[in-house]
Amino acid sequence: MIEAKNVHKFYGNLHVLKGVDLKIMQGEVVSIVGESGAGKSTLLQILGSLDRPTDPKKYHTSVTMDGAEYAQLNDKNLSNFRNKNIGFIFQYHNLLPEFTAWENVMIPIRIAKLPIKDFEDRAHELFKDLNISLRMQHKPRQLSGGEAQRVAVARALIHQPKVIFADEPTGNLDSKNADDLHDLFFRLRDKYNQTFVIVTHNNKLADLTDRKLKMYDGLITN
Repeated sequence: MIEAKNVHKFYGNLHVLKGVDLKIMQGEVVSIVGESGAGKSTLLQILGSLDRPTDPKKYHTSVTMDGAEYAQLNDKNLSNFRNKNIGFIFQYHNLLPEFTAWENVMIPIRIAKLPIKDFEDRAHELFKDLNISLRMQHKPRQLSGGEAQRVAVARALIHQPKVIFADEPTGNLDSKNADDLHDLFFRLRDKYNQTFVIVTHNNKLADLTDRKLKMYDGLITN
């Protein structure tokens, strides 16, 4: 599904990614682990189209999803590709405080300029699956940390993306809510055949995933 070949990333003279190769299959839950500074989040941002590899022509870099190269698209086409194919979950839920949970979940649909009514049934199903149906009209300040993160998960899933990229998704949660979110990822994979790529320092979550990729000094070492 996703294949990256010889991904390099420089920030000035700092060589952060040093020729990363990886493949991720449809329906996999994959974790990326390693010490701070190993390049995990940088790799996630490039795979998720939020950043670009350095000089892909020089290094013969490619990043593809279902065979389609996307790392070298222009900004407009890359934005369209991202909105159609990719969902994100971050350490902090990043919900907009002035909007309800329902309105936050529908933001990707509004950005894509798609009819809201076409996604209402899916939104109701997601709120039910995530056990937050009673929180649809609540604003973020009225939600617990676990509830807010579940709303963020629903927002990431609303447009039926091919893959969800998650960067430390349980970092701000207590152990109970973190465990619940772990279980949720696997239930969503089983129900929707959803692909997850998760950067995490949570060893418990990493050990549960289908594959655990270890990064060290800008490379995947296993």
